Amino acid sequence: MNKRRERLVNYLKENGKTSVNELASALATSGATIRSDLRSLEEKGEIVRRYGSAEACSVIPATVEDRTMDEKKTINLDIKVRIAKKAVELINDGDSIILDCGSTTLQMIPELESIRSLTLMTNSMDIVNAMADLHSDHTVIMPGGTFRKKSASFHGSLAEQAFTHFSFDKLFIGADGFDLVQGCTTYNEAYQVSQAMCRSAKKVIMVLDSSKFGRKSPNVVVPIERIDVVITDSNISAEDLHALEDKGITVYQV
Repeated sequence: MNKRRERLVNYLKENGKTSVNELASALATSGATIRSDLRSLEEKGEIVRRYGSAEACSVIPATVEDRTMDEKKTINLDIKVRIAKKAVELINDGDSIILDCGSTTLQMIPELESIRSLTLMTNSMDIVNAMADLHSDHTVIMPGGTFRKKSASFHGSLAEQAFTHFSFDKLFIGADGFDLVQGCTTYNEAYQVSQAMCRSAKKVIMVLDSSKFGRKSPNVVVPIERIDVVITDSNISAEDLHALEDKGITVYQV
């Protein structure tokens, strides 16, 4: 069984998205066996199941999850800036918003100069510092907690509890991966504060580039049913786009 599943994963890596019937034929076994294998492999994060097919998860170098915020700021910067500009278009004067710690949400800050009277809460020190440079009357709230140097952000029980005392109009949040069954996922083990943000927001808006789709990380931050809007780039596949829309999620492409 293990050898068959190893062959299955290798086949998907070489051939890309493949139907269950084709996999059964290639491995000389039944469709029921293939579906059982796919369920097991998906639980391990090695493949992603689609409608009647499957594909191998994107190969992510081990160093990606260890990148500092300074390193992340430089990756796909032009796409992040475009996504951020579109995100700010969804903010109205007087809104209360949460910005999760992230390199894409950070790019939203310069665009907030034109918005009036925001209340903004974030666990990101970089975002707070960027807000301090704006000539605006926005109210900025920080949760406190334990400071993580790598991400320049606050986490832990104090940070989580702080968000329970507020109710916000919108949460803007990124992801390490996006699974069409589970939702927004991350490698960060201190993800509970992001979950607390989600519970405090009326509307959840994902900001992420298209490379995150099909990339499955271990920890689910925002379940798929809680996501209202996804803002991504125009390289998102037609299949992923239609799957999101079928779930009632509004998608903006930049």
